Amino acid sequence: MPALCIITAALLWGCIGPLAKIAMAAGMQPAEIALYRILFGWMLFGGEAVLRGRVHVARRDLLLVLGFGVCGVAGLFGMYMKAVEAGGAALASVLLYTAPAWVALLSRLLLGERLTRRTLIAVALTILGVAGVSFGADATSATIGLPALFFGLGSGLSYALYFIFGKLFEGRYQTSTLFLYAMPAGLATMACFSPFAGVPSLEGLAACAALAVLSTYGAYRIYYIGLAHMPATRAAVLATLEPVFAAALAYAMFGEQFGWLGYAGGGLILAAVAVTIQRAPRRPAASTSTTA
Repeated sequence: MPALCIITAALLWGCIGPLAKIAMAAGMQPAEIALYRILFGWMLFGGEAVLRGRVHVARRDLLLVLGFGVCGVAGLFGMYMKAVEAGGAALASVLLYTAPAWVALLSRLLLGERLTRRTLIAVALTILGVAGVSFGADATSATIGLPALFFGLGSGLSYALYFIFGKLFEGRYQTSTLFLYAMPAGLATMACFSPFAGVPSLEGLAACAALAVLSTYGAYRIYYIGLAHMPATRAAVLATLEPVFAAALAYAMFGEQFGWLGYAGGGLILAAVAVTIQRAPRRPAASTSTTA
């Protein structure tokens, strides 16, 4: 079931926060964690591509794939970190999850997907829900300024590119083949601004390896399986279950809790998911009978 694939990917992405927290407790910086996550993820995707003999990308597509690595992989990680630095984690999360709105717009312009009332309602519920979840713990920690808005909206646009990119190459390449080329481009771009700073501890490396296996390789593999069978905007809405799963994991692992606003936001996200996965009612077929 495509929706189940996207929801499972969202669950795996929800592990990012708790695993990153473990890595930071081991002395690693956020940029360093992102670099090792990309590096280990590339090793997994590259290994699969080589073992399966699927390493070829047509020359006409190579520039676009490398561009996705720079704008999508490095853009998402880099801009999100800058958004957190400029405006706080809560505001950064809200702006990151404007991605469904970006996907809806880009899908209409680039893929010709139709924007239905159901889709627009789901996108609106999603953004409101993520705002509630993000500010549910501490609504006073955000600093709203032009840098925070620029980097936050930029991270949302970069995140949206994953959905559009997947649709553009749907059926033409395996996920491992695309990331074999995209991830080193992203890694090189990230390393230019945040170079590797020594060898981390074994605990930090283990957390980064778990991020690569679960939240990078595993999540993207199963996500693109689901994306192949549903519109990009629907997939983007379903993927916003990630902060709900992340909140549940944070509560289970670290005892972190939300106020009423956070729980209300989670409810709105679940409502958006329900709107998204519910099948639209079929219109009755027009009668073809004629009267004499």
